[in-house]
Amino acid sequence: MKWLCGFAAGLCFLAAGSVHAQASEPDVLIKAVSEEVLEIVRKDKEIQSGNAAKAQELVEVKVLPHFNFPRMTQLALGREWRNASSDQQKALTKEFHALLVRTYSKALTEYRSQTIDYKPFKMAAGVTEVTVRSEIRQPGGKPIQLDYDLEKQAQGWKVYDISVAGVSLVTNYRESFANEIRNGGIDGLIKTLQVKNKSGESNLVKK
Repeated sequence: MKWLCGFAAGLCFLAAGSVHAQASEPDVLIKAVSEEVLEIVRKDKEIQSGNAAKAQELVEVKVLPHFNFPRMTQLALGREWRNASSDQQKALTKEFHALLVRTYSKALTEYRSQTIDYKPFKMAAGVTEVTVRSEIRQPGGKPIQLDYDLEKQAQGWKVYDISVAGVSLVTNYRESFANEIRNGGIDGLIKTLQVKNKSGESNLVKK
């Protein structure tokens, strides 16, 4: 589950510098950038062979403009977000961002021959939040539902959640974050994230 979420995010949002990033329709953006990134990963033998540093460099440079990390962090914290000070919220957002970047980077190094099918998409005039639906197809396996929740901001459409087989990426962290807070408070969660990120770990979710 964790790998698929990372795979999805890594595929769809590495090409921030692409002309496709200016697409006005969220489904057009996701499809165009996904196909471009798939082509890049297919040709990059270093990423395919497990070069995490190269994959992380790509993610750091290209992913960030397409995600609303403050909102993602708020969703992952749930009601605990309101109990955090402004400085704590900033620290949590920074560390959650780093955690997800590591997850996405690892996902790219594990890409093999998956393909994506895109579902029909309709968007009413004036809406500011949408869900773009697709499926990941794997050789020898069943298709896996993959949904992207996006919101429209002044800078364009940004992702604030990804769901795999109906399970939300950000809320999938909520239980483990809540456990950390119960044991050590919000500062304890921040410290745990800092340690994980420095050590290169990305697993805070039960398998």
